[in-house]
Amino acid sequence: MSTPVQVTWSDHEAVLFDLDGVLTPTAEVHMRAWAEMFDAFLSGWDSPGADTSAYTDADYYAHVDGKPRYDGVRDLLTARGIRLPDGDPSDPPDANTVCGLGNRKNDAFNVVLDRDGVSPYPGSVALLDVLRDLRMPLAVVSSSVNAPAVLAAAGLADRFVTVVDGGVATSLGLAGKPAPDTFVHAATECGTTPARSVVVEDAVSGVRAGAAGAFGLVIGVDRGAGADTLTAAGADLVVGDLEELA
Repeated sequence: MSTPVQVTWSDHEAVLFDLDGVLTPTAEVHMRAWAEMFDAFLSGWDSPGADTSAYTDADYYAHVDGKPRYDGVRDLLTARGIRLPDGDPSDPPDANTVCGLGNRKNDAFNVVLDRDGVSPYPGSVALLDVLRDLRMPLAVVSSSVNAPAVLAAAGLADRFVTVVDGGVATSLGLAGKPAPDTFVHAATECGTTPARSVVVEDAVSGVRAGAAGAFGLVIGVDRGAGADTLTAAGADLVVGDLEELA
């Protein structure tokens, strides 16, 4: 049992959760899907000056974690000295474009989710139960377009006032994390303001979004990024599991 951390929830009017790595362990599924996609692409790529060494977990945390899918592809390729056309979201998964690679990764994720399903972190459910008893408005803010499917698979779909996922962000023209726009929109949907809302994130980009939006409290969940890294990115408080806040 983790040592409880005191948060005065009555000081706030909404709690905005990232999904992958915060509520559900789907970050692991995303990591495997990214690794399979990038390793296959890099091993077959040959251009002068390009770094085609094997993709690593460090690449995930530095360039991909928490970002909209196509932004993650673009940032990793830039770091490796590889230039590809952006293409279009309708590009097929075998297209060597930013969108094509992003769609290739999304296909891999859906295969794993359909095959294995997903269960929420028990500590996260414990905190959701506490907040439900307090009648606290809750939201999910995720860069993934798969968020509704993941929430349904995890049995959590009825817990939230709104789900601001990658599809919603695109349709509304909201900048993705580390910009604060999606969290700001979620706070508004919950009937309050950033200053009265809590952001709960495991990704550096998401913590930076919370800090940039001047949210009332930014909580980092250390699932691998590192407590010091999350604190440096702007987290006011870092926990290892949301059970500590329940």
